[in-house]
Amino acid sequence: MPLFPAYDETAIFFSMFDEDQAWCRATVKPFSLDEMEWKTVEHYFQAMRFSDPAYRKKISECESIGDVTRLAKAWFKPKRKDWRKIQTTVMTRGLYMQCQMYPEMTEALLETEDRTLVENSQYDYFWGCGRDRRGENHYGKILMNIRARIRSNQED
Repeated sequence: MPLFPAYDETAIFFSMFDEDQAWCRATVKPFSLDEMEWKTVEHYFQAMRFSDPAYRKKISECESIGDVTRLAKAWFKPKRKDWRKIQTTVMTRGLYMQCQMYPEMTEALLETEDRTLVENSQYDYFWGCGRDRRGENHYGKILMNIRARIRSNQED
């Protein structure tokens, strides 16, 4: 087995925080989900770490992603005990809802055809590919799953 996985020449590498990407989770594209309004997928995702509705609301009202991150990483606020199990589901729900509300996001995703989508984070081995490209790339997998679902719905 080689030290690094083979490089996929056709893959699309991106950052989930690159606001030039249609599916950036930090771009302001308001949507409603779980009886609340969210400015970005990042607002939704970070707020869902907590069970406390008041704290979720506080996160939803943040003006900047920096403020969202600061509140979400607060050590004194207990996180949901099931967070590790549900975090990919939460991200999927937020991104899928945005695709339903923003046709340009859906179009951009469909324009990627069947190419592999890779979140190119050097440091994140869960959401991204990591420095050595051995990461789990959950963000890319979620986008590819949403793309497949959208296509399936269009065929029906």
